[in-house]
Amino acid sequence: MNRDFIFIKKLKVNAIIGIYAWEREKPQPLIFDVEMSVDIKQSTQSDSIDDTVCYKTVADEIMALTAQSKHELIEALSEEICQVILKNHQAISSIKLSINKPQAVAQAKTVGLVIYRYKS
Repeated sequence: MNRDFIFIKKLKVNAIIGIYAWEREKPQPLIFDVEMSVDIKQSTQSDSIDDTVCYKTVADEIMALTAQSKHELIEALSEEICQVILKNHQAISSIKLSINKPQAVAQAKTVGLVIYRYKS
């Protein structure tokens, strides 16, 4: 069994997110790292984007979902993103999503979370 991953690192998206009033006033940056488990064997033979996952498409989905989000918690946003990506991309069997929220705690360089989701 192959263990292949397609990844996106340091995808920056501005969003209104947070539980405090000051966080709801203006967009703040969120930084995404995404790792998707995909069997790339067929695409290595065909050299066709149709046999793999287009990271540009996934990045666009993350940016659109984040920009439209009304969530207060990055936990809720991360779950929505993972579910949409797993649903929209048959070739992805699992996803690891990291969201950094660098302006959330002034004394920390960044805070955030990492979640793993698997296709059922």
